[in-house]
Amino acid sequence: MTERYQHAPPELSGHELDKISQLIYQRAGIVLSNHKRDMVLNRLSRRLRELKLQGFTDYIDLLTSNHNSAEWQVFINSLTTNLTSFFREAYHFPVLAKHARARGGMYNVWCAAASTGEEPWSIAMTLEDALGRSITGPRILATDIDTDVLKKAEQGVYRLADISNLTEQQKRTWFLRGTGEQKDKVKIKQEYRNCIQFRQLNLMAAQWDIPAPFDAIFCRNVMIYFDKDSQERLLQRFAKILKPGGLLFVGHSEHFNNLNVPFRLLGQSVYCLAE
Repeated sequence: MTERYQHAPPELSGHELDKISQLIYQRAGIVLSNHKRDMVLNRLSRRLRELKLQGFTDYIDLLTSNHNSAEWQVFINSLTTNLTSFFREAYHFPVLAKHARARGGMYNVWCAAASTGEEPWSIAMTLEDALGRSITGPRILATDIDTDVLKKAEQGVYRLADISNLTEQQKRTWFLRGTGEQKDKVKIKQEYRNCIQFRQLNLMAAQWDIPAPFDAIFCRNVMIYFDKDSQERLLQRFAKILKPGGLLFVGHSEHFNNLNVPFRLLGQSVYCLAE
């Protein structure tokens, strides 16, 4: 290793950015364009300081010297983007509720990009309203590649401001309000904690150890970070683990009509698997 840097942040060369982009693509399927340079610099500079490394080449060498190192997960966590909210893209949830009521009580959903939990908890609220309480175990599998956000999702603790768009009934039913120093925080009630199973999962992994098949899959605002080949492979894999007539919910800016996949667009970024 080279000498530790004390004050000035390291510079990120074009070659180093290219190598980092190659590594995150290989591990997570994420395509980093050149305009993400500042993001990479800011997020990974913090990690270099923690590890007392002088430059990005040292960090790249650290990663590539051990392909099983725990640092790979830190690297992935640093470069993933987690923008979410309760009932984001709200038009999806009435579609989910209608589909669930039509198919019955054994309905199950995979939330494939759970982030900090707002999306899977929104799915849980929707299914609870549509179908009542599950008596057969978790209805929802919630996964993410980022272990840091999954910890927060599983804890179910949020700022009071985060649930401002929920109805008063949803707030009373699902959340406990903090007191004292925690008065601006809320927490998912214990009796609802077992309706979601949280698990770390890389969508680019060769195998998924998950309880398929599913009635619906949410994979929203994820595939925009993948190239077309990765998108098509992922959609083909989704098709194999969806039940006939199952639904795939994607982000509003994600469109796949030009790909060779067995889905038809229902509207508003909801796709149906051909029966």
